[in-house]
Amino acid sequence: MATIFENPRDLLGKEGVKLDTSDWLTVEQSRIDAFADCTGDHQWIHVDPVRAKDGPFGATIAHGYLTLSLVNLFMPQIIEVRRFSAGVNVGMDKTRFLSPVIVGSRIRGTGEIVSVEEVKGGAIQAVIRVTVEIEGPDGQPTAKPACVVDTINRYFPE
Repeated sequence: MATIFENPRDLLGKEGVKLDTSDWLTVEQSRIDAFADCTGDHQWIHVDPVRAKDGPFGATIAHGYLTLSLVNLFMPQIIEVRRFSAGVNVGMDKTRFLSPVIVGSRIRGTGEIVSVEEVKGGAIQAVIRVTVEIEGPDGQPTAKPACVVDTINRYFPE
């Protein structure tokens, strides 16, 4: 369940607050293949399970940008901001791909509020650091996450 803020102004002063964790998502070959079709990136390490078996990871891996795009799926599961007229994804900072996501792995997103400020027109802009974790064999996240990204979100007043 997402951490809820009743309005964007409630984010002010919440730097350092840890947000909820998303559900686990299994990254299946069909999702990797669909992403390859969308982006035109059909590198064998992503789409050829036979060849990838002898590659550096022993199986196909998700594209880094696929892992990054799944942040959009995880965000509403980790944070819910209510009562605003429009929300805009302004961009991102400090994106890092730290570990490969091997096909069949389960991943999830966790969040932390990095900074919040009021910007032009009374909008509230929040930087939310999302960490995409990989599930380890014990059901807990591995020591090294797949991806860490600082998302920049702007909420316009009602």
